[in-house]
Amino acid sequence: MIFKDMHGFGFSAGRWPFDPERPTLIFIHGSGGDHTLWQGQVDALIGVANTLALDLPGHGASRGPGCHHVPEYAAAVAGLLERLDIPRPIPCGLSIGGAIVLQLLIERSLPLAGGVLIATGARLRVLPGIIEMIATNYDGFIDMLGRFGTCEKTDPACLAPILQATAACPPAVTAADFKACDQFDVMDRLDRIDQPVLIVSAEDDRLTPPKYSDYLEKHIRGSRRVHIQDAGHLVPIEKPAALNQALTAFIASLSGRV
Repeated sequence: MIFKDMHGFGFSAGRWPFDPERPTLIFIHGSGGDHTLWQGQVDALIGVANTLALDLPGHGASRGPGCHHVPEYAAAVAGLLERLDIPRPIPCGLSIGGAIVLQLLIERSLPLAGGVLIATGARLRVLPGIIEMIATNYDGFIDMLGRFGTCEKTDPACLAPILQATAACPPAVTAADFKACDQFDVMDRLDRIDQPVLIVSAEDDRLTPPKYSDYLEKHIRGSRRVHIQDAGHLVPIEKPAALNQALTAFIASLSGRV
């Protein structure tokens, strides 16, 4: 894994520079997180694609303040991809990261080769108690994320990197992320998406239940769906092998298109 700091963004990459003959998976983390969510993908998938896991503004090693709305984050990501001239980008996001991917797909401002939506939805309502807990008991929120955001079969030890990243994120930034999720709603705009899309849901996801992915699958033309068992909301670190298999198959399905 190679770590870079460019144009105000921190990100890790499986190789640098990118292979211009391969598509590029752009991994976007969830609320209050950073690139460490994707440790099980960045190096493991360099045989099929270039890989880049970024820190959103205000998170991890990225500079500047966090954003307050999903379209703001999408504009920041789009700007980075344009400046880096990334070959055949395929944004891949979890939760608010997935909302950012949806925004990019709907806006069609970039020549995307496809998109991957993991544990996310076209509308992301947030329980008010979560935002209140972030403001009043951040340690309690992180503990809740470790328990409520995963399957009970998940080894707690594997969660340490992402929980540490969330603990390091300023509570105000994490709260703003959840508020941005709560405001996000593109349910009536999914028909604008015309790129290939992979939807990944998890059986035990209590933050974005599988019904969210049901709606995406029904309303995004030609989308593919993979449903992962024994995983909760933090699929990339709970079931990295299963997710990597799904991503590899999706990249293969794009052969001749990307």
